[in-house]
Amino acid sequence: MPTPTQAMSPAPAPAMLLAAGRGERMRPLTDTCPKPLLPVQGKPLMQWHLEALQRGGCQQVVTNTAWLEDLIVQTFNGLFGLQPLSNKREQLSNSYKMTLQYSTEGRDFGAALETAGGICRALPLLFPPTDGVGRGVFWVLAADVFTPGFVFSSDAVERFAASGKLAHLWLVPNPAHNPRGDFGLDAATGLALNLPKDDPQPRYTYSTIGLYHRNLFAPPWCDVVPGNSQGVKAALAPLLRAAMDQGQVSAELYAGAWTDVGTPERLAQLNA
Repeated sequence: MPTPTQAMSPAPAPAMLLAAGRGERMRPLTDTCPKPLLPVQGKPLMQWHLEALQRGGCQQVVTNTAWLEDLIVQTFNGLFGLQPLSNKREQLSNSYKMTLQYSTEGRDFGAALETAGGICRALPLLFPPTDGVGRGVFWVLAADVFTPGFVFSSDAVERFAASGKLAHLWLVPNPAHNPRGDFGLDAATGLALNLPKDDPQPRYTYSTIGLYHRNLFAPPWCDVVPGNSQGVKAALAPLLRAAMDQGQVSAELYAGAWTDVGTPERLAQLNA
């Protein structure tokens, strides 16, 4: 029987873990292994995210898949654990169960739907009609970055839900492979900025981690129908830039360890 405090506590935000990419720059490693399963410091890259999400209280994760998706589905079971590299199951420490569902874009459409297309496809899993849409807030993160110290905190979820914004992004200092960065940041207002190419203000790199409201994936921002039954491919950046122009996207800098595991060389450096 929940206590009054527990009964009043909002449900944890679900998470969308993006894992459908081909990983072209990681070839030949990804010819036989999907990038989310490449081992980083003894664990599949994707497992680091799942463990961090569970530590943060997340109870529902939806993962989109396409390239070699059967290997991902076979590796991770539907409840908070996985068996990545041995026959002995490794279970995470939290006592509750974190469910893991799959949006199989490869099976359903033959290829990945890009980021916004994949999110639209997964919305009915993130917010089942029988459960209502609640606050409509969810995490989005890419399975191919390594950021072991990031905390998926409930406080961040509550601040974002109260802000009324459409997205909140974590930005990082620009790595060598993205020297010009992606978005600006207004330190006074906490707003992410869609800067023109010739604007001298500093830009930062989008970490691929963010909090989103489902309204960003509806008109007037997005014209892909929830569930994306037609398999429309759609990028996320145009939606974010349009929302930034209307002051609807906030951001903050993340100073912890972060690596875009995009090439065999970067993977080797992490495992050195």
